[in-house]
Amino acid sequence: MMTLAERLAAALVSHRETMLIVGDRDDLPAHDALTAAAVLVPITDRPRPGVILTQRTETLRKHAGQVAFPGGRIDPGEDPITAALREAFEEIALPPDAVEVIGISDRYRTGTGFSITPVIGIVPPDLSLTPSEAEVASVFEVPLDFLLDSANHRSASTMWQGQERFYYEMLWEERRIWGATAGMIVNLARRLAAAA
Repeated sequence: MMTLAERLAAALVSHRETMLIVGDRDDLPAHDALTAAAVLVPITDRPRPGVILTQRTETLRKHAGQVAFPGGRIDPGEDPITAALREAFEEIALPPDAVEVIGISDRYRTGTGFSITPVIGIVPPDLSLTPSEAEVASVFEVPLDFLLDSANHRSASTMWQGQERFYYEMLWEERRIWGATAGMIVNLARRLAAAA
C-alpha cells in the first residue's frame, strides 16, 4: 500500500487528463505575464492527515481576513520551493528542514495579478507554529480527507468589478476557504482522484 507521500508524488506527475481550474477566471494573462508567487501546502503526517492553513490579519492591504496557505512573492534568485519554504518560516515559523517536499502542483492565476505555484510538503504533526503578528491572525489544521472530498467543494459566485465571478468554497467549522486557496485544493483533489 502506498504511503501518503507516494500517493501525492504519483498524482503530481500523473499525465492523466484532469479538469483543472486554471485561475480565478479563464481570461487572465499567461503565467509569465503575472507576478510569480509560491505557497506551501503543508500536510501533517498523522493517521488522519491534515492541511495547515492560515487566517490572514484584518489589517492587511490585500486579502485581509482570508484563509490562505503560507506563501508569497518569489524573490529574485529563488525557485518556487525556496520561496514557499521561506514564506512558511516567515509567516508561521515552520522550519524549512521539517518539510519533506513532495513536489509542485499546478500553477494557479489570480485576478490580483499572481501566478501561484503550490509546493506540496509533508510535515510532522503537532509542530509548534507561531504566526507572524503582522500577517497571520491564526494557524489551524483542516483534515485532508475533508478538503479532498468533492462533496465539500461548493460552487459560488459574486459580482466583482461589474462582472459575475465564479469560485469554489469550502466551509470548515467557522472558517470559509474560498478563491485561490480553494481552487488550488480542488485541483489537488482532482489530480489525486485521477491518479487513483
